[in-house]
Amino acid sequence: MAVIDPVLETVNTVYESESRRVLATLIRLLGDFDSAEEALHDAFRAALEQWPREGIPKNPRAWLVSAGRFKAIDAMRRLKRFDSLDDGSSNPDLAVTDTAAWADEESVEDDRLRLIFTCCHPALAPEAQIALTLREVCGLTTEEIARAFLTPAPTLAQRIVRAKAKIRDAKIPYEVPSRGDLASRLDAVLRVIYLVFNEGYAASSGASLTRSDLSGEAIRLGRLLVDLLPEPEAIGLLALMLLHEARRAARTSPSGELILLENQDRSVWNRALIEEGARLVERALESRRFGPYTIQAAIAGVHAEARTAEDTDWGEIVGLYDVLWRMDPSPVIELNRAVAVAMRAGPASGLELVERILARGDLKDYRFAHAARAELCRRLGKLTDARQSFERALALTKQEPERRFIERRLAELR
Repeated sequence: MAVIDPVLETVNTVYESESRRVLATLIRLLGDFDSAEEALHDAFRAALEQWPREGIPKNPRAWLVSAGRFKAIDAMRRLKRFDSLDDGSSNPDLAVTDTAAWADEESVEDDRLRLIFTCCHPALAPEAQIALTLREVCGLTTEEIARAFLTPAPTLAQRIVRAKAKIRDAKIPYEVPSRGDLASRLDAVLRVIYLVFNEGYAASSGASLTRSDLSGEAIRLGRLLVDLLPEPEAIGLLALMLLHEARRAARTSPSGELILLENQDRSVWNRALIEEGARLVERALESRRFGPYTIQAAIAGVHAEARTAEDTDWGEIVGLYDVLWRMDPSPVIELNRAVAVAMRAGPASGLELVERILARGDLKDYRFAHAARAELCRRLGKLTDARQSFERALALTKQEPERRFIERRLAELR
């Protein structure tokens, strides 16, 4: 049996638990993503060399930040980029010598919050925000992110490089927005987290319906954000993700086939996640400062409370969609409300609303709109119309389990 080096094991454990915190603080001290990443790796190399001789420090995180910072300063001296590094005149942050300035818990957590807001800055393209957040905040490798989003690794790498250059060249501040700007900036952060979750919970393309690694990372980000900034909508988004995640095991068959909500085995839903999500929804609603994510979470909560599909309170769900529509009058919200109306009042009522949306052309390339019309037409016995809409949905679908589901529906209609 191989003997595990206890120091090496400790370094690995510290890397898993602390590397993102150390990186966030190094970015603040060095003012540059690439320099901070190089300093992070230098610090852990130094730990591997020195900790076996000198022992594990009482505060490994502070030791690593200090080591990384001074490694970076040495590298800058060698490259002669900064002539006045010693007196700190070119960058006062680099002259910090009091380890408490970066070792205390509040400062470190502030750094993590700064990093999230910087990666999700509205000056960056949405796809760049997602890639940079997963890389810098979550610590995923470029290859892991590329695989998750079915993007060539070189393309993803260039996206990250351009995002870092934009932050540097545009002098995007590494800071938490002021209270006045927080609402608009927080929305960008929440949107990025939810986009990551959605890609994991209902993949836009590929062989699998879900990607648990991505939805797991989004939930981890959501928990971190709520811990650092417990705003009602951050709490609402976390509740929404947990309530959806609770249904994951029931959404596919053992062979990976799609199972609709009404046909899912609710006994395998994760009750612990449902209970946590329900508590968070209540907490967000009690604030009376909630927004669309909280209302969506409340809708998911109504589904989660129903022990059978027949027990679902569709009247309450329609009412919640009415509230959501007033907050966020988007065609997708309108479509979801139409489906809820169909479940409450019958397929004819829902079909009328769906066809009205499609007639406007708002969702003509949205596969779920055509799938919804097809399903309602099928239930009403309008088989020709159902076939046409299923075929349109199939043409727009890039995800294999969805394609197989629609193909089965078409085979049944034939």
